[in-house]
Amino acid sequence: MNSSCIAVVDDDPRISRLVKSHLERDGYRVVTAADGPGAIDLVESHDPDLLLLDIMLPGMDGCEVLRRIREFSALPVIMVTAKGDEADIVRGLETGADDYLTKPFNEKELIARVHAVLRRTHFGPEDKRAAVFVNGKLAIDYGQHIVKLDDEEVPLTPTEYRLLACLAQSVGRTLLQEDILLKVWGTGYEGEAHLLRVNVARLRGKLGEDANSARYVVTRPGVGYMMPQGDATEAE
Repeated sequence: MNSSCIAVVDDDPRISRLVKSHLERDGYRVVTAADGPGAIDLVESHDPDLLLLDIMLPGMDGCEVLRRIREFSALPVIMVTAKGDEADIVRGLETGADDYLTKPFNEKELIARVHAVLRRTHFGPEDKRAAVFVNGKLAIDYGQHIVKLDDEEVPLTPTEYRLLACLAQSVGRTLLQEDILLKVWGTGYEGEAHLLRVNVARLRGKLGEDANSARYVVTRPGVGYMMPQGDATEAE
């Protein structure tokens, strides 16, 4: 039996019941809400492991809900949208979502995305190295999964942390987009460059840089991304 709790927020009771049924069949505990305030209450009261959040909610839409949640939580979020338009998907990702699902989706797609996001959230022994990586003013404590810049902790989502750690563990080398997607997101995300692009932009924003002044997340146009060597060290 899976002990993970998943919050599902959708104003369509039929979809909410269907998603709840699929997830419970896969062993998850599920709590539901039908609007934005209810979503925030769920996160505060149940502390779920994952939130499936419909972008089209009455009153307070999914993006506004996520903005408010991100003020106090790095909870993994899958944004659910009825639109196939990439701009709508990117808007959700830019707000802080970790992944997305486009309606209509089937049970297999739903479970695959849920598994992938939760896998990125749970760190195994290979992720809990004792070393602390230091590159200039940036420090990554692999054991605690904490990132600091100028000795101030940087609040990252699990996906953002994995992305930064991936670059740091290959410091000085350019990583292809496809390789980063595989290492950070896993199988099934081939070709989803917008996921990587939006997360890079979010990560840069939290590190106080952008594409034109990147110190730690540098774009190699048409190839991928890298973290320059600088004065990087790794100490026990």
